Amino acid sequence: MKRLFGGIDLTWKRLVIFAVMAGLYTGFMAMLPAAKDTSFADITISFEWWVLFGIIIIVNSASPMDSALKCFIFFLISQPLVYLVQVPFNVDGWGIFRFYRGWFIWTLCTFPMGFVGYYMKKEKWWSLLILVPTLLFVGYHYYSFFTETMSFFPRHLLSAIFCAVTVILYPLVVFSVKKLRLGGVIISIVILIAFTVMGLISGGNVYNTVLLVNNGSAGVEFDDNCKFYLEDDSFGRVYVDYEKNIEDYMLKAELTRTGETRLIMETPDGEKREFELVINRHDFNIQEITDHSE
Repeated sequence: MKRLFGGIDLTWKRLVIFAVMAGLYTGFMAMLPAAKDTSFADITISFEWWVLFGIIIIVNSASPMDSALKCFIFFLISQPLVYLVQVPFNVDGWGIFRFYRGWFIWTLCTFPMGFVGYYMKKEKWWSLLILVPTLLFVGYHYYSFFTETMSFFPRHLLSAIFCAVTVILYPLVVFSVKKLRLGGVIISIVILIAFTVMGLISGGNVYNTVLLVNNGSAGVEFDDNCKFYLEDDSFGRVYVDYEKNIEDYMLKAELTRTGETRLIMETPDGEKREFELVINRHDFNIQEITDHSE
């Protein structure tokens, strides 16, 4: 661990290899179906791993300018590569690079961040102040993953654990002065406790969606006189709502977990229809059950 955080001879050749490996791995994770909506694909959309990479570069750099340039070049190589490897396999082709704009802005920010971040190595009281924003940033990622895990367990559990561990780890590996390490760990623990409490109070995340539209593609006619409910209400709730934009009724849902259940519809005249509902994190599949022989 000590070698990783300060004991590496980070030559430009090694930095480029590091950037290429990070970019290729992230690009492949973005395409891998099995990784979708899991901790393994979080590196493609969030920052916790990239923060770790940045800190590794900073603590192994020789000067503020060396740190700034290496952080900038690392992200300048790795981030476009993430999208480049997806071009042949993505329906948008080169159009996928429209998502790169946000990462390019962050790449520009890595230059001053790398320059200022180097001064953590001076191990003064203000060195801890430089690290605190990073701890808060990763702590917020922990909060995001924690609330996801609460609702859609075990999705993103590994990412939540990773963020919690690294928030505690950074003061210990960046500093060698005992007071700074202790102060950093105390701040880290406070951050994690605060975000955990916030997550528990929030009650987790909800997948809001529209399951059915009156006379829509599913061929179901209904209005607000019809009753809808989930066979297992632990999956969330459903309700009929009149949408003014389309001047018709929609069946909306607030879903709190993934899995399979049944959607049941009861009409005012006593007719009952059932639908098999498969809930994923960001989409669903619904199909009417016509065979009730089971």
